[in-house]
Amino acid sequence: MKLLVVLTLAALPLYCSAGSGCQLLEDIIANIIDPRVSTSQFKDSFQEFISNNETADAVDEFKQCFLKQSDNTLNSAEELV
Repeated sequence: MKLLVVLTLAALPLYCSAGSGCQLLEDIIANIIDPRVSTSQFKDSFQEFISNNETADAVDEFKQCFLKQSDNTLNSAEELV
């Protein structure tokens, strides 16, 4: 039983640092948090998923929400991810 606990505790950090398993999702999150990426650059990075003007407007608004945040808030969001 103790061996099971030790193996579980040893494997937990590896599991937690493995990421989401979806590189596209991780790239989108990194681009949305990065204040150096403009709204147009962000939209261009996944243009294939934007099908109409309403979606494009929503993406612009979503990125603007992150651009308005302080560096401290963005760093905390990046650590959370």
